[in-house]
Amino acid sequence: MCGILYGIGVGPGDPELMTLKAVRLIREADVIAVPAETAEASAAYRIARAAVPEMARKEVLPLSMPMTRDREALKKAWCEAAEKLKHCLNQGKNAAFLTLGDPSLYSTFGYLRRMLQKDGCTVLTAPGVPSFCAAAACLDLSLAEGDETLHVVTSVEEAGHVMDLPGTVVLMKPSDGMGRFRDLAMGCGKEASGAEDCGRETEKVWRSAREIPDRAGYFSLVIASDARV
Repeated sequence: MCGILYGIGVGPGDPELMTLKAVRLIREADVIAVPAETAEASAAYRIARAAVPEMARKEVLPLSMPMTRDREALKKAWCEAAEKLKHCLNQGKNAAFLTLGDPSLYSTFGYLRRMLQKDGCTVLTAPGVPSFCAAAACLDLSLAEGDETLHVVTSVEEAGHVMDLPGTVVLMKPSDGMGRFRDLAMGCGKEASGAEDCGRETEKVWRSAREIPDRAGYFSLVIASDARV
């Protein structure tokens, strides 16, 4: 029988935010798949290992995923990763693909899931805590209340289309767009805050617009919200 691939969200960084289901599936898996050159290079692997120390004894399947916007290079990497996973599943092994946050939110897992399902493989998902939910908890914010709208975007350009609408705007992985997003939010009368490496030892928190830098690391996000009474 073919094995099952589980896409497992390990949350944003704090091992205690991993779900009981994620921990169980990792313990039961035969192989741990990581979107990195090595296990140690994967932040998701390091987070999961802190919650499931015995995972270090399991077989690891590294899947190279280049940090690029080149669509052809990405598709090539996805196809190669899917073939490696399919080979593993065809051996009857169950594999746990670890991903930061939630597997359904801006995750490489989504591309691999579709490819493998087209080939008849069984692929299941274990959700995780998204980074912006963890950041909101850290910042003591409500992302949405009542009939408010929550907008999650990945570029300042996208944010510009929704910033003047009621509700909250989250910019994920802003990199060098943080300053522009901050200024855009302030210009629309919204309150801005954010975080980097939420839940990790390197965590940084910006509780007001004046604290938000122009640039930050890859695992950062900014939240712009309407003032509430």
